[in-house]
Amino acid sequence: MPDYVIDPPPQPVVPVADDGGFFPVRRIFCVGRNYAEHAREMGHDAEREPPFFFMKPADALVIAGADTPYPPATADLHHEVELVVAIGAEATAIAATEALACVWGYAVGLDLTRRDIQAEAKKLSRPWEMAKGFDASAPIGDLVPAARLGHPRAGRISLSVNGAPRQAGDIADMIWPVPDAIAYLSGLVTLMPGDLIFTGTPAGVGAVTRGDRLEGSVAGVGSVGTTIV
Repeated sequence: MPDYVIDPPPQPVVPVADDGGFFPVRRIFCVGRNYAEHAREMGHDAEREPPFFFMKPADALVIAGADTPYPPATADLHHEVELVVAIGAEATAIAATEALACVWGYAVGLDLTRRDIQAEAKKLSRPWEMAKGFDASAPIGDLVPAARLGHPRAGRISLSVNGAPRQAGDIADMIWPVPDAIAYLSGLVTLMPGDLIFTGTPAGVGAVTRGDRLEGSVAGVGSVGTTIV
C-alpha cells in the first residue's frame, strides 16, 4: 500500500442500472460537433471533417439524479444531451470494425457548457477547458451493460427543460458513429477500461438557470435527470 502524503481522492464512479454495482471512471472524452444540425446552429460547416475531442475531469460527474450547482463565472450555462459510451477493454489504434468489442456499456449524459466562456475562448483562439471541464459539468444516468443492451445504432435522443422539449434527434444522425469515434480516438490515445466518451449532442442547445429541471433520454438506453440549483 503506498504511503500517501495526503488522503487520496475518492474514485469517481457511475452506478450500473439494476445491478447495485459501480463503474469506476478514469477519464472523460467528449466528441465535438458530432451532429450536423448542431454544427450548423453553432455556426460551423456540417461536412464530415476529422472529429475533434475535448475532456472533462472524471470528478465532474453528477450521478444518481443529484442536483447540479449552477457554476460560477458564467451567465450563459447551456445543456447538451448525449449518448455516453463506457470503455471496458484497452484499445490502441483499433479498427472501426472491431471497436465495439471494447465497449462495456452505455448511458445518457449532459455536457454542461459555460457558453459565454467558450465564445470568448474561441474569439481569442484559446483552449475551452474552463468552458467545459468545470465542477459538476457532467451529469450522467446509470450505465447499462452492452451485454444486456447490445450496441444501439439508432434511437431518439431528446432533452426537456421543465417539461418543455428543447433537443430532439436520433443517434443514427451522428457524423461520426460510435465505432468510428472510438477508432479515431484510439489512434490518438490508448483507451483504457474506465474511460467514458460523450458522443456529441443534437440541435436545440440552450440556456438554463437555477431551478430548471433537465430530463434527457436515449430510446432503448436510459435517461438522465438533474435540477440546476
